[in-house]
Amino acid sequence: MLEIEGLTVEFLSQQHTHHSHSNLKVLDRVSLTVQKGEKWGIVGESGSGKSTLALTLMGMTQQSGIITGSVKFHGEELLDKTPDQWEKLRGSVISMVMQQSGEMLTPTLPLLEQVMEPYLKMYPGHKEQARISAGQFLERVGLNPSFFYRYPFTMSGGEVQRALLAMALITEPELLILDEPVSSLDARTKADILDLLEEVTAGCTVLVISHDLQSVTRLADRTAVLYCGAILETGQTKECLQEPAHPYTRALVRAYPTLEGTRELQGIRGEFPPLDQRPGGCPFHPRCTQALEICGRKRPELTGIGTNKQRLLSCHRGGVVELLRCEQVIQRYSLSGRAGRNYLSSTPAGGKDKKKARKEASRYLEAVRGVSLSLREGEVYALVGESGSGKSTLGRILAGVDRPYQGTVFFQGQSLGRMEAKEQKELNRNLQMLFQNSGEALSHRFNVYDLVVEPLQIQKIGDRESQKEAVLRSLEWVNLPTSEHFLHEYPHHLSGGELQRVALARALVMEPKVLVADEPSASLDASVQAKVIKLLLHLQNERGFALFLITHDLALAAKAGDRIGVMQQGCIVEEGPASRVIHDPQHPYTRSLLGWPGQNNSRVFPGKLERQMLLQD
Repeated sequence: MLEIEGLTVEFLSQQHTHHSHSNLKVLDRVSLTVQKGEKWGIVGESGSGKSTLALTLMGMTQQSGIITGSVKFHGEELLDKTPDQWEKLRGSVISMVMQQSGEMLTPTLPLLEQVMEPYLKMYPGHKEQARISAGQFLERVGLNPSFFYRYPFTMSGGEVQRALLAMALITEPELLILDEPVSSLDARTKADILDLLEEVTAGCTVLVISHDLQSVTRLADRTAVLYCGAILETGQTKECLQEPAHPYTRALVRAYPTLEGTRELQGIRGEFPPLDQRPGGCPFHPRCTQALEICGRKRPELTGIGTNKQRLLSCHRGGVVELLRCEQVIQRYSLSGRAGRNYLSSTPAGGKDKKKARKEASRYLEAVRGVSLSLREGEVYALVGESGSGKSTLGRILAGVDRPYQGTVFFQGQSLGRMEAKEQKELNRNLQMLFQNSGEALSHRFNVYDLVVEPLQIQKIGDRESQKEAVLRSLEWVNLPTSEHFLHEYPHHLSGGELQRVALARALVMEPKVLVADEPSASLDASVQAKVIKLLLHLQNERGFALFLITHDLALAAKAGDRIGVMQQGCIVEEGPASRVIHDPQHPYTRSLLGWPGQNNSRVFPGKLERQMLLQD
């Protein structure tokens, strides 16, 4: 029905300071195909060009804008239409419910007369039939005859929205455009209007333009993500918004509040660029955590991804990339004597197998058992489980501090175990660990400056002056003083919260791509703990590093994590999006951690000796 190809819309801007003209590009080579009966959602931040796209499809930007490309409706080019031809199309073949509903109705005319207008424009002289149709459509949208002769200023926002919908539907258009249909309504009215829209648009071709992702999820089958006038991703709505492939789509979803969500809200890092400062290349690259040099130089094409190639993506890196991955990781610790024999007492085996198992168990303890997981660019992965479940051991392996007994860890697709010395050095820059007890992890013989600058000195990065600048910058990131007095303080002079932030500054001074944080706030009181965690998540969002957060606190995992992994006795027993794991846990152990009724909440390791044996955590 609708085929948009390379649509570019520019508006003339007067630069008064230099008395010169320049064009402001609002839409940049937008391409979209809408089949008859499809419902499409267009999402993006304010300023992305969503409303301009809608107005262009209504023929309302031709007089003020410079338009190139093609917009075909049933194969007929719309951009070549004259104003008189647009008058016949607008409101009859293509209708639109405008964004500012309170400004769209004339305050001096009764409601019924205003709803009649589109019908009379389409069928001049049929006033009685227009009156009948207007009444029918007003009742269809839930406004009874008592509203027919009321004036708009006597109606609520939801009632005005219903009236505008009746006005758009009265001509039974082929294409209905809804621009922010529920953005200014309260929650109850919004739900009612969404129910109504689902009902009255059944079988229609609809374009829903909104920054409200909940509305788009309910009303649209397919979605296009618009940023700075360019489409970055398209696909099935649920697929795009539940498993976003583009970094911008993921950031957009993170920033949107939902009742089902558990994660703390975070804005999208960086600032949305004004029209006269739009970047070249990929428009999102200045705010992207995984941008490469080519991203600022060349705009990526929309290409198909997935098995059926129906999902389109504009990204040089093929979407959100995987940074860290481990495959079938096993870690063993040596045991001997009585402890090993006691550990074996619960080993299920018989005859020769039992004898062999006793011999094996007397030599080692498996702390991590066949774990496979991945960490994506800019993501927060929260690993939860009881003390002794193997979380810290796994964290040390992922950070490259320890090598696994068996299995492989990959960083940016390269095996950690097969790296040469130069590559290992680069790895140490990009993969940092924040240890559980900063008081033990930091040397008490070093002052604050020495502690933070040491990683740069070991890596031989920069000269003395640039190293000091990096140290001061890192301390500012974690909200610590940068005075000479503070730089010469020693760990025993600092509070627990300050010491933890020094440890964080030390880890971040290298500007790593991945930070493994092992119980970063467990030893702090509740108030300081909250400050440290909020600071860590703020830095993760602003600096763009991926965070592997190890915690025994499921509430913290729910607030911090994009994904949650649940670890029990060295195994990942459940993994998934944070909201799903919290609201719909699948494994009995996860339910027990959440305290669900009917679950066994006793400790997984019943014997004291066995708990003592798990020295790795």
